Amino acid sequence: MGVSFPAGTIVRTGAERATLVRRTYSLVFVSILFTVAGAMFALSQPSILGAVAAHPFISILATFAPLFLALRARDAFPANIALVLLFTFAEGVFLAPLLYVYGQQQPGLITQAAVTTIGAFGVLTGYAFISRRDFSAWGSFFMVGVWVVIGSMLLNMFFFRNPGFQVAIAAVTVLVFSGLLVFDTWRIRNVYGPDEYVGAAVQIYLDLLNLFLAILRIFGGRRN
Repeated sequence: MGVSFPAGTIVRTGAERATLVRRTYSLVFVSILFTVAGAMFALSQPSILGAVAAHPFISILATFAPLFLALRARDAFPANIALVLLFTFAEGVFLAPLLYVYGQQQPGLITQAAVTTIGAFGVLTGYAFISRRDFSAWGSFFMVGVWVVIGSMLLNMFFFRNPGFQVAIAAVTVLVFSGLLVFDTWRIRNVYGPDEYVGAAVQIYLDLLNLFLAILRIFGGRRN
């Protein structure tokens, strides 16, 4: 659900910070477009859609392989950008079966979840940039929350299989990744250097993606 990039040279001037912000959020925006393109591509190809749904674990490995390569080549431009975009496109393909089910069962739900996610992103990002608080302690706290969420999901998947518990997990996931979004945004303002935008963009992208999926599950569970 999340990865950790080490930070290097601290941003020291307003110009450097502006460069970092522009590069980071440009890459986040393009990554989201690639995810949408990947989902639309898979939805238009029934054979691919069926293969992803039938082999989820293989699909997960294929999806995250470019991300692991990007971690190793995060300073090797333009390979780092290409690997990140390949990962985000594959992420869209991987999510296509889930989006297909929600789209068939509850039309309009995906749009509602996307709009809510965008609104939350705007509020949380604005808070992180405007606030003068030190959010450095939030990272370790909410990363523990990520592992708690993963463990709870596995327990529910293999033992409980309780839809109500799944919605509760999604609600906790919203809180966890909202906190991580604030923390990662704070790091853009205070920690990352101007050339570390790839790592920063991946962090923000993963926060947004998990926030969207959790909101989607909450809305879907509520309607059910």
